[in-house]
Amino acid sequence: MVAQILAVVIFIAMFVLIVLDKIERHYITLGCGLLTLLFVFGVCMHDVNAIVETLNVKQIFTLEFWGLAKEAAAESTSGINWATIIFIAGMMIMVEGMARAGFFRWLCMLIAKMVHYKTIPIFITFMIMSFVLAMFIDSITVILFLAAVTVELAQLLKFNPIPMILSEIFCANLGGSATVCGDPPNIIIGTSLGLSFFDFLKNTGLMAAVCLVVTIIYFYFVYHKELRGNGNAKINEAELPDPKSAITDKKGFIFSCIIFACAVILLVTHAQTGLTVAFIGVFIAILTLITSGKAIGIVLKKVDYKTLLFFIGLFMVVGGLEQTGILEIVAGFIGKISGGNAMIMVAIIIWGSAIASAFVDNIPFAATMVPIIRDLAAATTGVDLHTLAWALSMGTDIGGSATPIGASANVVGTSVAAKEGYPVGWGKYCAKVAPATVLVLIVSTLFIFVRYL
Repeated sequence: MVAQILAVVIFIAMFVLIVLDKIERHYITLGCGLLTLLFVFGVCMHDVNAIVETLNVKQIFTLEFWGLAKEAAAESTSGINWATIIFIAGMMIMVEGMARAGFFRWLCMLIAKMVHYKTIPIFITFMIMSFVLAMFIDSITVILFLAAVTVELAQLLKFNPIPMILSEIFCANLGGSATVCGDPPNIIIGTSLGLSFFDFLKNTGLMAAVCLVVTIIYFYFVYHKELRGNGNAKINEAELPDPKSAITDKKGFIFSCIIFACAVILLVTHAQTGLTVAFIGVFIAILTLITSGKAIGIVLKKVDYKTLLFFIGLFMVVGGLEQTGILEIVAGFIGKISGGNAMIMVAIIIWGSAIASAFVDNIPFAATMVPIIRDLAAATTGVDLHTLAWALSMGTDIGGSATPIGASANVVGTSVAAKEGYPVGWGKYCAKVAPATVLVLIVSTLFIFVRYL
């Protein structure tokens, strides 16, 4: 009982400190993780095995973890999910290599040129591009470059970039929900439950595609008058920068495109090849570093190590809740409230996840909820675990769009806009994006009800 109370206190303290944002979040999770190991497992439980299971290091040294054995790849059911951490690290290295070569700026400028620098076509195509890129690349990186190029185009073409940036942020979060590698919550869900790229694509991917159509229509009606009014200046395309000028390293650019294609192919086929996302992450990272040549140090230096440490500490704290049985109690509570009704259960998960993710980081929330939905499916007859997984994915990924602090992409996008002289306050952000979030959540809920229940 004491161990359970202490585990909950540490977890709540971690969340509060993350929300207050006074201390860097990787220090918070690592500190709370160490407290969990020392006091919950050590002092209260006297259980060395709980510490070993939570650290989960031995899993890395098995062939199954890498998909190199005939047996099915091992799933991370407790403690630190090393597959998630290794995969994210590998993708970070790949993205840094692509950014160094100028890939993202080139792509944005090329698409703008293809639609002849017309404001409304740029508005729509950039939303689609944000969605598609976020299916494979972290949404933070997508928005970082997309928002910067949008501001640059806005200054050249004389329009207000805020409508485009807000719509791009929303579409990046939506695109992240479509695949297992699109958003950190999905990586956690996928690696924990053994779900493949195609599992997500056929389920959340289809939902996200339907929601993208709804989203484009919504933002078009909300912003089209403003964009038409601001973007009527005559454009001399010859005076605008050539997309090729964005490429800073031609050789590196070619290698980046090939490596990105390899990553997509390996992710799409990993269910058939048996190779795990951990193997794919390491393989792609090695290819990027080999082809970076003398810039290898620059690429490694720009990797976001703080986020990786944040994940490690987070999984330790959640492991404390799991080892002490708290997550089973929460699952039982949700099951009792829903009365075993699948529709009520799905509604609680998708809307509860969305509301929580609008105000707190969706990564720790997803990591906490994965074992809960696993317990719910095991304890409740007629409720499929995968259906709960799709509800959790859409709730955490989309709910974060509702407020400026709900997801990292929101913070990055609004920060870029503010830095360039286009501040976005809570009122301006929520007035347009919060209704879009509610609309997409309604569509997603109805989709799940109709298709799965």
